[in-house]
Amino acid sequence: MATLRADFTLPLRSFELELALDVDRAVALVGPSGAGKTSVLRAIAGLVRPRRGQIALGDDVWLDSGRKVFRKPDERRVGLVFQEYALFPHLTVRQNVAYAGKDRADEFLERFRISHLGDARPGALSGGERQRVALARALARRPGAILLDEPLSALDAHTKGTVRAELQELLVELALPTILVTHDFEDAAALATQIGVLADGRLRQFGTSSELVERPRDAFVASFTGANLLRGQARLLDDDMTLVRLDTGEIVYSTEPGDGDVGVVVYPWEVSVGRLHQEDSAMNLIEGEIRSVVRVGNRVRVRIGPITAEVTASSADKLELERGGPAFATFKATGTRLVPLP
Repeated sequence: MATLRADFTLPLRSFELELALDVDRAVALVGPSGAGKTSVLRAIAGLVRPRRGQIALGDDVWLDSGRKVFRKPDERRVGLVFQEYALFPHLTVRQNVAYAGKDRADEFLERFRISHLGDARPGALSGGERQRVALARALARRPGAILLDEPLSALDAHTKGTVRAELQELLVELALPTILVTHDFEDAAALATQIGVLADGRLRQFGTSSELVERPRDAFVASFTGANLLRGQARLLDDDMTLVRLDTGEIVYSTEPGDGDVGVVVYPWEVSVGRLHQEDSAMNLIEGEIRSVVRVGNRVRVRIGPITAEVTASSADKLELERGGPAFATFKATGTRLVPLP
């Protein structure tokens, strides 16, 4: 299998996008809107021309600014699925897929279980059905690499879980170099083997989802992976413990070294919630009013003072969190990470 290699600089409106990436399987680029994620896909697909760099799929060179090589989009073996799918509204489902590969249209209609929709037009389809048509059209081109722009963002919450599982299976089965961009870290973790956090045209960190959660390089990466980010002043104690006085006044401890201004990183699932303070192995305690309670599936996210915890639905019911009032959030010093602030 060929490796997709990209190393280029692309001037954008507010900054220059600089990226160097080798892709063998599925890689996700995550970041906020305007970070340059979609521009990466457009550069690889040939829809924009970088100022300098090289892009190649194995020995097939698509861009080489030094040799003045620039292959047009239809000369690149790439399947691109746009965020809104970009299906031709005046064509049927079968015609949309056949536009990319006439001889393979029926094969992919069958593969994506949309043969019964062959004569329908995109406007009559659900979000999940439109995504299947877009994927079928992209694969009908016989691509050597796949580019997915926010593949799940157009789906409602009910459909998203099912389609994400289907897409995950498909990417494993295809085993093609794939770059997907998303603002949702959970989607990236489910679909990709490695994740790059992109901000202002630069990769802030690149690694597996576990590496990004366990060892975030900075405050931006930590907050984007779903962590609580609390600001404070750190002071190293004699017993290799660091004391941090939070900007909100509380004192917390970490087993990581730190000094001066730091970001305190705590993931919601590492925070326990109680109505009464009980002595246990958790060294850190924050007391406050319950500010919000949000149910997400069988989990509940509760905001206590400056911190968000994630507990089971049964625990939330037992503690009667939805009636509000005071509560305690506790978490261990070993699970309290310290990162530099911008």
